[in-house]
Amino acid sequence: MAEPLPVVMNKTTHRFEVDLDGQTAFAEYLLQHDAIVLPHTVVPDAFEGRGVGGQLARAALTYAREHGLKVKPSCPFIAAYIKRHAEWQDLVHKDYRARLGLEP
Repeated sequence: MAEPLPVVMNKTTHRFEVDLDGQTAFAEYLLQHDAIVLPHTVVPDAFEGRGVGGQLARAALTYAREHGLKVKPSCPFIAAYIKRHAEWQDLVHKDYRARLGLEP
């Protein structure tokens, strides 16, 4: 497993972020009353092979679980992460379950 890097929830930019060597990897989020929308993830090449995308996904999904939010994963990376990790699939909002091939 890759070395864990600190993921920060930046409420100003609406992103979960990891800074490394002057660059920032991030997963954008939008909070709704009962859900968190995860529309876009960016991981610069400098982060390659460090598992940063997965760390961003886990941070966002952990936040959702801790705050009782359903997840609307419109970001292809986050959607694929959830499909590969069954422990997060219960968080997926009913309107997004079919898109991920999950049971309603």
